[in-house]
Amino acid sequence: MIIGIVGAGAMGAGIAQVAAMAGNEVRLFDTNADAKSKALRSITDSVNIFVSKGKLQPEEGVAVIGKIYLCEKLVTLADCDIVIEAIIEDLQIKKALFTDLEKIVTSTCILASNTSSLSITSIASSLGKPERCIGIHFFNPPVLMKLVEIVPAIQTNQDMVTFVKELITSWGKTVVVAKDTPGFIVNKVARPYYSEAIRILEEGIADIATIDSAMTQNGFKMGPFTLMDFIGHDVNYRVTESVWKSFFYDSKYRPSFTQLRLLEAGYLGKKSGKGFYDYNGDEQNVAVDDEKLKQKIFIRIISMLINEAADTVWMQICNTEDVELAMKLGVNYPKGLLAWGKEIGYQNVIQCLDDLHHTYGEERYRVCRFLKNLG
Repeated sequence: MIIGIVGAGAMGAGIAQVAAMAGNEVRLFDTNADAKSKALRSITDSVNIFVSKGKLQPEEGVAVIGKIYLCEKLVTLADCDIVIEAIIEDLQIKKALFTDLEKIVTSTCILASNTSSLSITSIASSLGKPERCIGIHFFNPPVLMKLVEIVPAIQTNQDMVTFVKELITSWGKTVVVAKDTPGFIVNKVARPYYSEAIRILEEGIADIATIDSAMTQNGFKMGPFTLMDFIGHDVNYRVTESVWKSFFYDSKYRPSFTQLRLLEAGYLGKKSGKGFYDYNGDEQNVAVDDEKLKQKIFIRIISMLINEAADTVWMQICNTEDVELAMKLGVNYPKGLLAWGKEIGYQNVIQCLDDLHHTYGEERYRVCRFLKNLG
């Protein structure tokens, strides 16, 4: 099978490596020659790590690199069986690319987008054969992250969904299927991890280090502020803004001025040396030693996450099994959120949200119908 990849950034390069390691011929296209060269170096370095750890034999590593071809022109993708775009998160640019691709590829070629939050249905509308379009959302880094969200457009042929699920599963990935709604599963459900943490900071309830500590001591690998800095505020803020706008400005997803100001200042997080934390100096960030405060922070944030997971099932974006799987594999949550809610006690979660709703009078704290049913 011939796999076409458009976009040689971190995601495109990673997807190309995953496909090649599964034995497929890969054609990687980007308009930027430097990006392609950087992608090949990155893939080579990654493959060498697999070899050094004994996960690939040296000859297998050479074979993987040999399966990846850097393309000078888009037309080189003409005989691909599937093309996955991994370019800038701009709907109009993606639609223009898909229109161009359809003029080049065969009538049976699948055209897929790796978008993390944009409408697959809207992208599909740019095609003469919209039934061939589907979302295949990998997580960064694609080589290491097991989860892939498959997102059919409303036009997508159902037989193609089955084929794509089987293909991506054969690449060693765990597949969940999501309805075409803003943020799909992971980027929708994860929003409160960031937004509620920022709200707590803005209210002066606790500082950054204490909020992070409240979550990591309860099993999260990174606190919300460390994670936002790691993702980059250019990426994290834009996803939040996109989900907020796409959900008709629902206050649950409203972005924060605090994060916007970091973005405007160019304080993008770890990659720029400064974000919520300063990565250039010797500044020490010490959490407050107040377990009662930390537990209060944890319950507030986890209750919002559990409510969002319940809402995702209630909206039939996915089933309960997939929402649990997606959050554990997509963002490394220590437990499925609905299972976590059961452990805490659904009534305790509902009480926390009702108290917040009473205190603030904001719709963002409304309790999902599905969660009420569980309680």
